[in-house]
Amino acid sequence: MGKTADLTAVQKAIIDTLKQEGKTQKEISERIGRSQSAVSRHLSGKSVGRKKCGRKRCTTRRGDRTLRKTVEKDRFQTLGDLRKQWTESGVETSRATAYRRVRVYSGRSA
Repeated sequence: MGKTADLTAVQKAIIDTLKQEGKTQKEISERIGRSQSAVSRHLSGKSVGRKKCGRKRCTTRRGDRTLRKTVEKDRFQTLGDLRKQWTESGVETSRATAYRRVRVYSGRSA
């Protein structure tokens, strides 16, 4: 486990119980076999889990839904026409993003 490994649910419950019993952070950390700083982060509420990695999506689920409806209306529209309609509905994306999303909705995910 690395430096930023998350605590398990069991470890969190043990930390909370031992803290209510009046144990110090050092005693708790020795008991569960984790660092004192991990115990401190849990007790202070700073350990809310890991963040997602990678680039954030430029489209929302709602925007993807509008594209799916547009594709399902007429499967034989050109990509340019689909992207234009998608942009008119309020979703601004690149040509490549539109292509990837359309490929998924048209059944050609290869």
